[in-house]
Amino acid sequence: MVSVDKFLVTGYSGFVSKHFIDYLEQNKISVEVLGIDIQTPTFNFQEYKYVKVDFKLVDLLNKSEVEAVISEFNPNYVLHLASYSSVAFSWKKPVESFTNNTNIFLNLIEAIHSLNLNCRILSIGSSEEYGNVDKEDLPLTEEKTLNPISPYAVARVSQEMLSKLYADSYGMDIVMTRSFNHIGTHQKDIFVIPSFARQLIELKKSKNDINELITGDTSIIRDFVDVRDVVKAYYLLFKKGKKGQAYNICTGKGTALTEVIQKMASILDISIIQKVDANLVRPNDNKIIIGSNEKIKRDTGWESTILIEQSLKDILEFYK
Repeated sequence: MVSVDKFLVTGYSGFVSKHFIDYLEQNKISVEVLGIDIQTPTFNFQEYKYVKVDFKLVDLLNKSEVEAVISEFNPNYVLHLASYSSVAFSWKKPVESFTNNTNIFLNLIEAIHSLNLNCRILSIGSSEEYGNVDKEDLPLTEEKTLNPISPYAVARVSQEMLSKLYADSYGMDIVMTRSFNHIGTHQKDIFVIPSFARQLIELKKSKNDINELITGDTSIIRDFVDVRDVVKAYYLLFKKGKKGQAYNICTGKGTALTEVIQKMASILDISIIQKVDANLVRPNDNKIIIGSNEKIKRDTGWESTILIEQSLKDILEFYK
């Protein structure tokens, strides 16, 4: 009997995991997946031909629960997606955001270490770790000093430091990502792009002469990468990434939020006026983040292939 790879996916009910399973299925990669989360997924996870999926409700803050599920499943690969991933939420509830994101990761790697499992862990981080940077530092390489400026980003840096500590001290096979702003279907509208998409679709339906869109600071520039390209990068890092290394996952191109709004308005064929709501402006926000993807290209052969215009079309179609 041929053994198949076993993937444990934390944060399984979030939008990234569905795209990861879709990637495996579309590429006819026969694997077993165990998804764990504190919420039941809203998508059908038993419709796949090549990917055998099971799901369990597991609280990663419960050490004994985590150890039991990992011991029983015995994964070859762990994709750690679980987190409170909203920067805005981390400003509202900094203690909850920081302690949750740091402790769930620590419980996970402690369980794997104590069970002495031979598996590769992908520790998902964020471009938010870089903080505010000067334009001459762009595009950001992995060597750039980290300077987190939100409670969420501080937790992500802590997670990366724990990853390096366990990789260096115990020889654990951990690869880290600094994933830039990924966008795509199934993302909750607490995030900026789906929030704009929902508002713009409502404005289109209203057929008003003047369409007013309420926003935060739309001058900020981000390196938006399609979630389908992101999950392809995750799979390639499982197979070809180097132990103990951090990798940017980005396009190398920056787009201002105001430009994103105009692109979506153009797709929907409506004219809009942007109005800033001071309550939506964060206390301290990175003005511009653009990454270099040379390292992941060199080590895995990954490239981003989906243009932002296509991503936005798909998102608008989904939210319609």
